[in-house]
Amino acid sequence: MSDPVGPDDESATIRRSDLRGGASRPAAPAQDPSTPVDGDESTVSRSSLKVRPAQQQPSRQRSSGATATGGSRWRSLLGLSRPEADTQDVRRNDVPGRGAGGAGGAGAAGRVGGVSNRSTRRRPELPTITLPRVQIPTAITQTGARILDLTGDRIRPLARASEPVWRPISRALAWVSPLGWTVFALGLVAWFLASRYEWTELAMIAVACLVLFLACVALAIGHAKVEIRTDVDPTRVTVGEPATGRIEVRNLSGRGMLPLLVELPVGRSAARFTLPSLGSGKSHEELFVVPTERRGVIQVGPATTVHGDPLGLVRRTMEWTEQSELFVHPLTTSLESLGAGLLRDLEGEVTPDLSMSDLAFHALREYQPGDDRRYIHWRSSAKHGRLLVRQFLDTRRSHLAVVVDTSPEVYTGEDAAVELAISCAASLAVRSILDEQDTTIVCNDQRISRSTAPLTLDTFARATVGPMDVFASTGDAAALAPDASIAILVTGSHRPFIQVQRALGQFEVEVIKVALVIDPDAQVGVRRAGGLTILTVRELADVRRVLFSGALA
Repeated sequence: MSDPVGPDDESATIRRSDLRGGASRPAAPAQDPSTPVDGDESTVSRSSLKVRPAQQQPSRQRSSGATATGGSRWRSLLGLSRPEADTQDVRRNDVPGRGAGGAGGAGAAGRVGGVSNRSTRRRPELPTITLPRVQIPTAITQTGARILDLTGDRIRPLARASEPVWRPISRALAWVSPLGWTVFALGLVAWFLASRYEWTELAMIAVACLVLFLACVALAIGHAKVEIRTDVDPTRVTVGEPATGRIEVRNLSGRGMLPLLVELPVGRSAARFTLPSLGSGKSHEELFVVPTERRGVIQVGPATTVHGDPLGLVRRTMEWTEQSELFVHPLTTSLESLGAGLLRDLEGEVTPDLSMSDLAFHALREYQPGDDRRYIHWRSSAKHGRLLVRQFLDTRRSHLAVVVDTSPEVYTGEDAAVELAISCAASLAVRSILDEQDTTIVCNDQRISRSTAPLTLDTFARATVGPMDVFASTGDAAALAPDASIAILVTGSHRPFIQVQRALGQFEVEVIKVALVIDPDAQVGVRRAGGLTILTVRELADVRRVLFSGALA
């Protein structure tokens, strides 16, 4: 039997309703393809459906029907893969055509409207199309930047000149909270609708909102004549130590003062004090406790008075004090004298240790067997009739450089382990300063060199925990301490050894290079590898143990 539809026939049509319809939809009578049909009866040409005849599909000539994929053309154009389930099978008998004889005429209705005779599987989902990001031409962005620059240069002087006018207005508008603006807008809208439609209920709502708003504004107007003092004692504490603050408010006006709300920011929180009524010249004092569970710098203040209404529609604040800082230092442990890194240097510090080396002349003494004859002072010996030798004092140079690796990913335990590393470095720095040695500290974004113990601990308190370039930080320490005699890098167990070696290699050859590794799972000990002394500790108390063994000697 010949194919009723020829390969070159492009005028055959299929109804759009047939494409959307299911098996339960009744068959429609056949119509002439040349007759235009509106709505769901509109026609679609075979070329628009991209369905090739079976003769042009070699892989499907063996089957009884031609299979066409509805979305394959779009997927190929969009670069998407073709799912196996996303197919529509259209039998050859379902495609309308002009058949010969009675077969074509008798089966026309079945071919055109016989939706129930074809098997159709709906696609589970449509393909996702990702549109490319729209890029604005560079010429447009540059032109916009130039316009902003030009307008900014012209508007900025005008804004400065008119600042005495608009600055008070902007401050007054800032008194009103979002809730206050909502109530004010609701009153205006209700007033407009009530006047337009003569709605009594809306007029009552408008009056209530506007009166409430004006009353809240009246409560915020006024200036309290007070004197506020705040202080925290002590200003430097260690983690866990108590810190107490005090705030004192004195009424300086000639009349009594109504209850007043005072806010004092303490770190990330704020302390609120509701002061009682104060007579003229009277004062009131409140105490508060500052939490010191974590290392850092806690900002205290400024103390502000709050004027406004209980509903929070209008809020006016005035600052009375400056902002102060409370330093929470890291935990430290007491260490024995380092007794290492003492390099003899003619330009170093004089020590009380006597020496026969030619460094700093101290005095003459009698010759003893074994003394170097080069140090005999012959003129003095001839004068006193006995051999006298010169005696010297040692001059030594000792400079400790400590670099703390604050990258949490190199530690086991992350932030808690970083805090342990900072505590170990702080203990070493304090011991070095007590030994009257120069000390240089590099801890992430904080750097200090040749300072006192309190200021050095303040630097540790300001240091933040976060990723850092250990090589660059060690280079900064080497630049700050070119005369360093000991270089210590405090890091975690996940930091590769080659990185530690390269970082400490920036110091001079004669410098003692030490890597202090924080590892809670390793055994405490001392070992040497690659020209480095590696100290492994699990807790803060282990630092004393490894240093007592003479690891830095």
